[in-house]
This record gives sequence, structure tokens and C-alpha cells, in this order.
Amino acid sequence: MNKIDRNIIILSLLTLIVLIVAYSNHFQNGFHFDDWHTIEENLFIRNISNIPAFFHDPKMFSVDPDHWGLRPLVTTTLAIDYKLGNSLDPFYFHLSTFIWFIVLGVIMFFMYKILLQKSISHQWTSYIAIFGTAWFLLHTANAETINYVISRSDVLSTLCIVASFLIYIAYPQKRKYYLYIIPAFIGVFAKETVLVLVIVMFFYILLFEKNLSIQDLFKAANFKHIINTIVKLLPLTIVVVATQIYTLSAVKSIPGISNPLFDYLLTQTYIWLHYFISFFLPLNLSADSDWAVFKNLFDERIILGLLFMVAYVIAIIKTSKNITTKPIAFGLIWFGASLLPTSIAPFAEVTNDHRMFFAFVGLALSVVTCIGLFLIKYEEKINKNSLIKYAIICSAFIIISLNAYGVHQRNKIWKSEATLWYDVTVKSPGNGRGFMNFGLTEMAIGNYQNAIEYFEKAKVLTPYYSSVYINLGIAKNGLGNVAEADADFKTGIRLDSNSYKPYLFYTRYLKTNNRIEEATQMGEKALSLNPTSASIFEMLLDLYNQQLNWTKLEEVSRKYLAILPDNELANNYLKASLNKTPYYINGSTVNTPEAKVVDYINRSLAMYNQGKYEDCIELCKKALDINPKKIEAFINIGASNNQLKNWKESIKYLNMALEIDPNNKLAIGNLNWAKEELAKLKK
Repeated sequence: MNKIDRNIIILSLLTLIVLIVAYSNHFQNGFHFDDWHTIEENLFIRNISNIPAFFHDPKMFSVDPDHWGLRPLVTTTLAIDYKLGNSLDPFYFHLSTFIWFIVLGVIMFFMYKILLQKSISHQWTSYIAIFGTAWFLLHTANAETINYVISRSDVLSTLCIVASFLIYIAYPQKRKYYLYIIPAFIGVFAKETVLVLVIVMFFYILLFEKNLSIQDLFKAANFKHIINTIVKLLPLTIVVVATQIYTLSAVKSIPGISNPLFDYLLTQTYIWLHYFISFFLPLNLSADSDWAVFKNLFDERIILGLLFMVAYVIAIIKTSKNITTKPIAFGLIWFGASLLPTSIAPFAEVTNDHRMFFAFVGLALSVVTCIGLFLIKYEEKINKNSLIKYAIICSAFIIISLNAYGVHQRNKIWKSEATLWYDVTVKSPGNGRGFMNFGLTEMAIGNYQNAIEYFEKAKVLTPYYSSVYINLGIAKNGLGNVAEADADFKTGIRLDSNSYKPYLFYTRYLKTNNRIEEATQMGEKALSLNPTSASIFEMLLDLYNQQLNWTKLEEVSRKYLAILPDNELANNYLKASLNKTPYYINGSTVNTPEAKVVDYINRSLAMYNQGKYEDCIELCKKALDINPKKIEAFINIGASNNQLKNWKESIKYLNMALEIDPNNKLAIGNLNWAKEELAKLKK
């Protein structure tokens, strides 16, 4: 082993140590964004035996029908993570992504090294390669991808693309066995970006193996090389396209395509400039940007974007002419090719920081090649002057350290929903979803008034966003404004009547307010729109259990168990339906005094929902004989007397309830109703 190899091993170990330290505070960060419907609510990843079905059933990717699709490699790794942790412990999910990230870094180093050695005959190529790899691995912007668990799709697909490309360039004599196609084939099952590999390999063959420049490609004499290259890549193209057609055939439509195409394409010119600058200055990163398409053709950002595109093309053309600068041209081509899929499909989000991940593999190569060639040009001066040599080492150290520090800071932002969405409200003040999601974090800790203020800001920015109204309904209910809450829920449902989510949250609201029959109807509607949601299943099971509706309880329990056979809750509800005995989540039986009280209360609710108000009152009085402080019994007696128009009796029991809990909203609401009706009678 020579000195350079020893140094590269030492630098690799140092990079690994710095990488682990930089990301050390991210392993317990929470789930965010689409993690909710692809991981937290996804029942299918909780059963590892579902792995074969991940490859043909689009419903298993997400609990949200709007996001059904086939990314089975991603779902498989999530199921393994769940199995390892035996829970939704984020540590195992983050650890898994981090390990794949390290593997990507290893193969990137060898890819960079081979490409550089094909162009530059110098002993420093390995150092340039390790510097480029370290810069990529520790780049601050990549923390946006590594912290976002479901964005593992970017890590896995990029890993497969780089692995496929490395096999192709490292083992030319083995190409006849088509081994390089295998990682690409696997990568298609992670994300729809693997087709970019065909573009990358097309330019690699022409630039490096045919030794052509971009200008040479337009000469008639070289058309035969272009045709020959296309023929060479046909096996890879056919496999990738065929596999992609298979995965996309499971998708009814691509969600989020909503912008006008022409405006979107013009906007992307500036977005590319933004990404390019972000490689050097990864500032103002935001988990959810508020950028929109630019609709004015004379917008200065469009002009800047177009100028950048011209400079970008010129740079590729010029650097492709010389063998030593071909890695620069190739890296720039990689940068642009990787951005194409999200640049030509007019997504609602014109920019997203995790889109830089794949693109930076190429850009890092271009940048470090530029730096390397500059240093090689002045090698003699550098070797003679120790001060310059140490200045170069210090500069590299500063670049890596600043990025590592940025990673550590971004990990803090991704710590929780509260920290993440507060950062979005600051960085992207025009993003309604940011205000809404931060409002959710306020509501989660009981700050309903604060939450409403943020929801109202979100409503101004996104007046037709169903979730804003649903969350306003939840918050207003928390403050006891039931009438306003009801109106907001209904607005939310009207704005998104084909989605299960408004019905899901309305069901929860109705159930909380003891409107059991309405809650059951809404829950059934939600289940009809989404037959895979754990939240819907569990609410319906509880509702049927309360109503002693054994037929429905058995039916829904069996549906739940068909998805998750070992689910303890569903099995307990199934037993309850077969034994015709209510199930209590705390596991108690009706033999203990408290269990008898719970049984009486549950049965009283069932009687109330069936309109048998006298029976409800009788059961509640039996509960009070055992536990005279059971507030639910007083409330149910009061509510039943209201239905029977026994206003004075209702007031009596509801006042008793308020002696136990003066702030109980159900008791207050029913008491106000009774007092109003009694006052009308006195008039």
C-alpha cells in the first residue's frame, strides 16, 4: 500500500467520523410530511410478510388513495425498519437511511476516481475524489433529504444509479453480461428517476470512450457514433422503461401536477440557478417553499435564469473539448439531467430542497474537478511553499466543517413538527401549509387560540385548502365553539368531498362530542373512501363497541385483521363481537367495580344512541351507585333528560357534573340548552 492509498483510507475514516458527528442529533427526529400516510398510518409496513405484495399492490405504499403507487423497494426497507424496532421508533428508520447514504458515498468515491483518472494523469486524483465525496456527504442541503424518512426514495434511487454507472465504467470487459443493468432495474422500484441513467451513460460513452466533444456530436461524420451508442444502451433502456411502465401503470394520476406548463418551464430556469448557488451557499433552506411560478415574462428572475442557462450550456460545450476538463462537462450534464424530471412536469411545488440531492452528485464532481485542475496548474508553487499547502488544506477543512455545522443545525430544525414548521413560517411566509402545520403543533399542546390565529393566516393564503377548515373546526371545538366548529368541518368536507381525510377528522370530532350515530355514519363514509386507514378502523371499532352493534363490530374487525392479522386490538374487538360483550381498551373485565362502571356507561351510551333515554338514565344511576363521582354518568343523565324535555331534572344532574369538572364542555353545552328551554317555558 502506497502513501496516497494510506492517506485516502485515513481521510475516508475522518470523513465517516465527521459525518456521524454531524448527523448524531438526527436519529431521534420525528416523522414529517408524507411520512404520516406512508409510514405512521401505513398498516402494511407493520407486517413483513407483505413484502412480496409491495411489488404489485399500489395500496400498500400509502394509506392515502391520492398517493397510491408502486415504490416497493422503499416500502420494503420501511417494513424491515419497523420489524427491527418492533414499533414506529424513528431511530431505526433514520439509521437505515443513514447506512444507505454511507454506502452511496463509498461507491461515489470510486466513480469519481475512475472518471478523474480517465481525464487527468496525476497523483492527486484520489484526493480530488475523496474531497468531492466528503463535500457531497456533508453538504448542508442534503440534510433535507436524510432527515425526511420517505425521501429515502432519493437516496435509494441515486444509490442504484451510481452503482449501475460504476459497474459500467469500472468493468468494461464485463458489459457483455449486462450486470450493470441489475442495480438500475432495482432502482426503478425506488423512484421514477432512473431513466436519467440512460442520458448520463449516453454522454459518458460519447465524451470519454469516443472522445467527442458536444460540438462534435453535431458533425455528420459522428452520427454513426451516436447511433452506435444508442444501440449499446438499448438493453438498459428497454429494461428501465419496461419496469417504469409497470410501476407507473399502478398510478391513476401523478398528484400535484397543477401549474401552467409554459410558466413552470420558464420558472425552472431560475430554479436551476437557485440550486446551483445553493451548492456553494446553502442558506435559507426551507422544508416547504412558498415559491410560485413566475407569470411575467420580464420578471428579472426569468431573465437571470435564462442567462444562467446560456452560461450553463456554454460551459458544457467548452469543457467537453479538452480531455482534462471532460469531468466538468460530464458533472454539469449530470446536474441538468437529474433535474429534468421535476423541471418538465409542472408540479405545484416549483422548487423543493431535496431535489438537489441527486443533482449534487454531478455538480460536486464538476466543482472539485475545477478546483483540482487549478491546484495542479500551480503544483510546483504549492509544493515549494508550505504556507500555500496548509492554506489549501485549511480551506478544504473549512468548507467541510461549515457544511457539517449546517447539517447539525438543520437536524435541529427537523427535530419535531413544531421546530420544522416554525422554521417554514419564517423562511416561507407565503406558504399557507406552513402556517397551518405550525398551528397544528400549537393545538397539540392545547394552545387553541394561537392555533386559530395561524389557521386564519393559512386561510388567507390558501382559501380553498380543505385541511385549514378541518383544523379550524378542531380548534374551535377545543374552545367550546361547537356551532362554528361544525360549520368549518362542513366547509372542509365540501372543499374535498372525495378525500377520506375530512371525514376522518369529522368522525373524531363527532365522537368526542358524543354524537355517536353521526360519527358512525361519517366513519363509514371515510372507510368507504379509504379501506386501509388504522385511525378509521379503530374509531369505527370503538363506535360499534359502544353501540353494542355486534354484527358491524365483527365485520370491521375481520376487515382490519385481513390487513394486519396479528393486531391485538382488532382481535380483542372480534372476540367481543362473538361473545357479545363490550371490550375495554384498558383490558379490564366486568368483575371489578370500576369495570362495571365502565360497562354501565358504555351501555348507557348505546341506549342513548338508540333513543332509549329512560334506559340510559337507569344504567347511569347504577354506575353512580358504585362511583358517585363518575362525571360521564351525570352528563348522560342530563343529556337524556334534555331529550325527554325534563329540563329541571337535567339542570340538577348537569350542575352535579360541573361540581366535579367546572370546565367540562359537554356538561356546559347541555346545561345551557336546558336553561334556555326552561326560560322559554316560563315566558
